[in-house]
Amino acid sequence: MPKLLFENGVRLIHPYMPKESPSVLSQGVVAPDFALSSGPGQSVTLRELRGKPIVLVFYPADWSPVCGDQLALYNEVLPEFHRHNAQLVAISVDGVWCHRAYAESRKLRFTLLSDFEPKGAVARAYGAYRPIDGTTERALFVIDEQGLIYWSYLSPVGVNPGADGILEALESLSKRRVA
Repeated sequence: MPKLLFENGVRLIHPYMPKESPSVLSQGVVAPDFALSSGPGQSVTLRELRGKPIVLVFYPADWSPVCGDQLALYNEVLPEFHRHNAQLVAISVDGVWCHRAYAESRKLRFTLLSDFEPKGAVARAYGAYRPIDGTTERALFVIDEQGLIYWSYLSPVGVNPGADGILEALESLSKRRVA
């Protein structure tokens, strides 16, 4: 068992943490289908989103500072996503009531999905679950109209990945459709 390391009271290594870095699903892989709650008594499936590009954002938690900045940025650039005919959905392991309060307080104009129970099942399917703390990685996916992963990115959990990579992938995907 690895020795636990602490820095400023923060655990750096967990005895059950995998030794290798996490890896998310990559380009060309069929995006795993899912059905997740989008609100009380409501759900969204990946299958029903197909036909347009999908920007799938896994983020660790509602109300955290980095996630707040990241989702606020996506809310701001949402018209750019729409210019590419893309749909944006964001997923965390928070519950639907937490998502509702968070989306209302932040005036988010895109869907938050709850990967609450079984906890992190969809995140696990995409290689984006963090067993060390029971949240998701900060992972981004652009899924094409046929349901194939066109682009993916795993950001350090404490770093806002921004929107540039997503927008570049959407631009490239748009050019591919025109060609």
